[in-house]
Amino acid sequence: MRDDPAGMPIRDRRVPVNGVELQVATAGPADGPPVILLHGFPESRLAWRRQIAPLAEAGLRLVMPDQRGYGRSGKPGRVRDYALDTLAGDVVGLADALGIGRFAVVGHDWGAILAWHLAGRYPDRVERAAVLNGPHLATVRGHVLAHPSQGLRSWYVGFFQVPWLPETLLRARGFAGMRRLMEKTARPGTFAPEDWARYRDAWEQPGAATAMLNWYRALRHHAPSPPPEPIGIPVRVIWGDRDAALDPRLAEAGASLCSRCEVFHIPEATHWVQHEEPERVNRLLIDFLVPPSS
Repeated sequence: MRDDPAGMPIRDRRVPVNGVELQVATAGPADGPPVILLHGFPESRLAWRRQIAPLAEAGLRLVMPDQRGYGRSGKPGRVRDYALDTLAGDVVGLADALGIGRFAVVGHDWGAILAWHLAGRYPDRVERAAVLNGPHLATVRGHVLAHPSQGLRSWYVGFFQVPWLPETLLRARGFAGMRRLMEKTARPGTFAPEDWARYRDAWEQPGAATAMLNWYRALRHHAPSPPPEPIGIPVRVIWGDRDAALDPRLAEAGASLCSRCEVFHIPEATHWVQHEEPERVNRLLIDFLVPPSS
């Protein structure tokens, strides 16, 4: 056991899942309602450092993997190893390995995309899903056609398809490009100097830069389509409206695929909503995830 950057005792272990080993941190009571938190690009479980203590103290059992390709988790070399169904299999397999039946999922960015997918594909395992600044992929094409500005915002997705060049630029000068990407899209002061040392340690793991980009490159292995029936589990969307890459109307687009969805906009927050507005996000998550007292 050791302390998380937020000061919360956590347990770290490696868990073989779905053909890879995932580095997994856990916190909170072992008998609490299980919640799997899924980070996005280009983070790691550090994406949740401002959520760990409040959610664990609220009685939730937190499971926070470095997802495949990230940090100290396994990094398969093929692009198709990062297809959305495979990533979803990691999450369900992780729950199986930890003896968890049904669970809640919280995702940000790519983790949110994955949370949408899990909510539609595994309603027998996922009890509820919280989505932070990440679209349901089935809504993106139609949204771009209706709102061409979204296509301009998403220019980087096309750039990331290019072999080797994107990771070369992001790795240059000690990952200065990766850091600049996050700083330019966040409110000033969102990330502290000590945060960058932790992020850089994850980015410098062998193969990490290419593996992280392979999440984008694997999009060609996924044909996004709306779920055949509305997503029936409870969903809560939390959206920072000053997201440089994603139109806030994508929140309602995703909600339109659900039968039980609430959308909460935070107008002053950017893409990095859980970092910038942790108290508000934590209240929304706890209210959604903690069962009411009997």
